[in-house]
Amino acid sequence: MDIHRLKYGHTNRFFLMAGPCAIESRDMALRIAERISGIAEKLQIPFIFKGSYRKANRTKLDSFTGIGDEAALKILGEVGSTFDLPTVTDIHEAHEAAMAAQYVDVLQIPAFLCRQTDLLVAAAQTNKVVNVKKGQFLSGASMGFAVEKIKSINANATVFLTDRGNSFGYGDLVVDYRNIPEMQAFGVPVVMDCTHSLQQPNQASGVTGGKPALIATIAKAAIAVGADGLFIETHPDPATAKSDGANMLPLDQLEALLVKLLRIREAIG
Repeated sequence: MDIHRLKYGHTNRFFLMAGPCAIESRDMALRIAERISGIAEKLQIPFIFKGSYRKANRTKLDSFTGIGDEAALKILGEVGSTFDLPTVTDIHEAHEAAMAAQYVDVLQIPAFLCRQTDLLVAAAQTNKVVNVKKGQFLSGASMGFAVEKIKSINANATVFLTDRGNSFGYGDLVVDYRNIPEMQAFGVPVVMDCTHSLQQPNQASGVTGGKPALIATIAKAAIAVGADGLFIETHPDPATAKSDGANMLPLDQLEALLVKLLRIREAIG
């Protein structure tokens, strides 16, 4: 798959960014990648494997942050080469861009950091695809400035924008589907993050909650509105996941959901 051909309006098929929240182990990453890759090939859905090499934004100091930067990045590189897949991971500071770019095809800017100019510039300078998550505190229309920053450094950069909901009070999020066409107006593919948009952050326990039963609802609505791609974190056993298990889709439910989403996309034509 030529990831640079995933342009807005290029295909009537949506693409999929999916995988575990964090790289927990080599075996886990390879098993999840193999399973999703098989499903995507069967359904002819372009697929980008997702896994965070480090989780920098944690509520509690003792929360799981990763197995080590180099170890996790090497696993992402192995996933890409083993299954001939593009891969995506988050970066958090400008100096991480060049390091992560050695192993992955897409550099993802976390929502809380989408206004960080130095981070966007560093990502653009790598010539990798850049996926910028819309801040929970921003409108879709305001994300044009993120695209502008990246394009001003690298006019040929491929940029994705991803919606992951907006803050709705102190401990909940709500999805405003107007953001999808508003961000598509910038001529870039727009992705709906179907799992993080169901988070319930800032819980008293210090562990983020979620509403995974609504993942299908968010995904169906996004496809009906015309999203170019979907972002879905998935795990064989979310209850034992080391990060964000409360809002991940059980891996054994992914194929059935994608089949339904393809039918919706075909129906709206």
